[in-house]
Amino acid sequence: MRIILDGMGGDNAPGEIVKGAAIVSKLVKHEICILGDEEKIKKALAKHEHEAKNISVMHASEVIGSGDKPVKAVRQKKDSSLVKGLMMVKRGEGDMLLSAGNSGAIMTGALLLLGRIGKVERPAMGAVYPFLSKGTAGLVIDAGANSECRPSSLLYFAAMGSIYTEKVFGIYRPSVGLVNMGTEPGKGGATLRETYALLELARKKKMLNFIGNIEGRDIPMGVADVLVTDGMTGNVVLKLTEGMAISVMGLMTQYFTSSTSAKIGAALLMPKLKAMKAAFNYQEYGGAPILGVKAPVIKIHGSSNHEAVVSGILKALPYVEENVIGEIEKAVTGMDEIMAQPGAELPDGE
Repeated sequence: MRIILDGMGGDNAPGEIVKGAAIVSKLVKHEICILGDEEKIKKALAKHEHEAKNISVMHASEVIGSGDKPVKAVRQKKDSSLVKGLMMVKRGEGDMLLSAGNSGAIMTGALLLLGRIGKVERPAMGAVYPFLSKGTAGLVIDAGANSECRPSSLLYFAAMGSIYTEKVFGIYRPSVGLVNMGTEPGKGGATLRETYALLELARKKKMLNFIGNIEGRDIPMGVADVLVTDGMTGNVVLKLTEGMAISVMGLMTQYFTSSTSAKIGAALLMPKLKAMKAAFNYQEYGGAPILGVKAPVIKIHGSSNHEAVVSGILKALPYVEENVIGEIEKAVTGMDEIMAQPGAELPDGE
């Protein structure tokens, strides 16, 4: 396998990106090709022990920054590390691309340069969501790519998210939930009710393990493995959860340093507290797949350090190894059959 890594994407590029690649080069036998400013990347690489035969560097003279407009940047900066990497994957010169760069440019580039799978209307971004009470994780889809979605798009999101969760997370027949304002079938506006009807039809045909609507309070409890929603709602869920985690950890720190007795208690609980902090740490969970395009693309957090890069690469390997793209193509074909049928019976609104 040849992994293409955008060496110039993200807040900590190229240093932390290169350090992560150096660590991974000693853990796997795959080639990691780092794209970007060759001089800077090689200088950074020289600082870290690495398996030289597993790392290559390819020069890219341009960088797409966080302030660049996605469509314009992808079209004009053809020698950027991101565009060059996407084109390598398209030509079969790499098996997948990982980037911590501009989210909009990654999504736009993947769509324009790689193309969509089958009749997928819109690619979606999946995001790993940790279920702290279960010690497992699920997938939020869409996590921010599409602020408004049609029922058909949400149906395809469910199919793609289900395949990815099964093949990459190893969860057999993952449960699929539709994020809504209540659990009753008739909850939500017309889009959500129509989506519910399509997902229910897919359940009856045993194409999806759809369990119905799920409320926001149920999301952290791991009620469903795949959380289907539009990009705006999904992004709010993720950011709210991240903010709550930061607030909780800050409050605990405040309490445990408020007095001598509290500090003694904190010392006794330190191993548990460290484990809890790790559970909240996004660096541990890998990257977000761009699902619906014709090749594996992973977006890793813009502020990723080397640990997040390592996790992102290692946890993305099944994306290629399990032929997720091929499985999604088959799943989407099945969803096309549902869309071609007469309209499903809609649940009554409330």
